[in-house]
Amino acid sequence: MNAEYEKLVAQAPYGRVERLSPLVRRVLAHNPSPFTFLGTGTYIVGQGTVAIIDPGPADDAHLQAVADAVAGETVSHHLITHTHIDHSPGAIPLKARLGGEIAGCAPLALSDDGPRADAGFDPDYAPDRILADGDSVSGPGWTLSAVHTPGHTSNHLCFALEQEGALFTGDHVMGWSTTVVAPPDGDMAAYMASLQKLMDRPDARYYPTHGAPVEEPQRWVRHLMGHRRQREGQILAQLAGGPRAIPDMVAQMYASVDRRLWPAAGRSVLAHLIDLETRGRVQRSGEDWKGSE
Repeated sequence: MNAEYEKLVAQAPYGRVERLSPLVRRVLAHNPSPFTFLGTGTYIVGQGTVAIIDPGPADDAHLQAVADAVAGETVSHHLITHTHIDHSPGAIPLKARLGGEIAGCAPLALSDDGPRADAGFDPDYAPDRILADGDSVSGPGWTLSAVHTPGHTSNHLCFALEQEGALFTGDHVMGWSTTVVAPPDGDMAAYMASLQKLMDRPDARYYPTHGAPVEEPQRWVRHLMGHRRQREGQILAQLAGGPRAIPDMVAQMYASVDRRLWPAAGRSVLAHLIDLETRGRVQRSGEDWKGSE
């Protein structure tokens, strides 16, 4: 962690309610990390009768802060973008305390022996209602519609707030960094297709679960897509010199990145290679990869 990041963590508004728009509030969980940035942003939508988006980790202090933020109001829904443990575990205890139904993505819990590049999956997630693409929930003055955006995980949803032209993007689009796409469930082709899906939408603001609101969303999505294409080009350039193993490619491509993040980078490279293999541009050769002839 560098000094600038530590300063941001020290100044972060943990446990406090931030008003972001007439319909949107946020409470930040104190779970900063290289993959969550300052922490999980739990969103509250509406007034009087509200929905909570991504209740966050099962952290007592955070759940108390969320409960305090909606004191005197009715919680109708706890909406879940995906089931990583920094997003969904808070739903069950908050439902027990505040009422409301748990709705959103389908359950997904995977056993993965590889080096995780992000949080593990929540094995206890049990939604009362699974939302498909286009399904919506509503309350007084607000409607939230599900937008299926696989890639980061196969079950990932965003939620569109129609009244403000805003989109809650979970981890599909983050406000501070690119998204982790880690096989076996992470899928680079699906991720790129989901980014294009967002490019084709008219949303004027994104609310990511990690990072600040994105005020120029289409511009940011173009940047994310360009970054992935650049990484793909780097991989193909690496393989132009002959077969290479993923650790060797990571050491070259991520030489300026903290080595503690190299295992995560390796999963991202693997996701690109699987996509390139499907498209017939690379081939596996044991532990090595090579360009297709």
